[in-house]
Amino acid sequence: MRILPAMRRLGLNPLVLLLAVMAGICAGAGGYTFYFAEGLSYLSNDPKACVNCHIMNEQYDGWIKASHHAFATCNSCHVPHDLVGKYLTKIEHGYRHSRGFTLQDFHEPIRITESSLKIVEHNCIGCHEDLVEPLTAHAAGDVGCVHCHADVGHGPKQ
Repeated sequence: MRILPAMRRLGLNPLVLLLAVMAGICAGAGGYTFYFAEGLSYLSNDPKACVNCHIMNEQYDGWIKASHHAFATCNSCHVPHDLVGKYLTKIEHGYRHSRGFTLQDFHEPIRITESSLKIVEHNCIGCHEDLVEPLTAHAAGDVGCVHCHADVGHGPKQ
């Protein structure tokens, strides 16, 4: 292997070069995947971004017919409204959804996680604070909005 002495004469460490090549391959594959999956669309507020992946079609179709369609987008309910929280949640959701889709290990129909449900509940109360304040001030237990109003965001279950 004459290449190793030549690399050392040039001041190149073979391990660093190997790591750089591996990082380049990962960055290239990741960039292509991000482009192919329309990754930039997920940074928008457009609900159509949520149906880039077919697994969300039922939720999107339900939202189109639901009572909140005229007032709320997916982000209105499913991500925090502060800038940092919004994008951290989008990253977490994007990673979990893409991992689940790639490995085919998601539950069908898709289910909301406990942490995502807390965000939805917080956003429900934030938008309807005047209406629900008397209820939340005296609420017993953890009965949340979607306990009784499950069909508001995505329409009635079929």
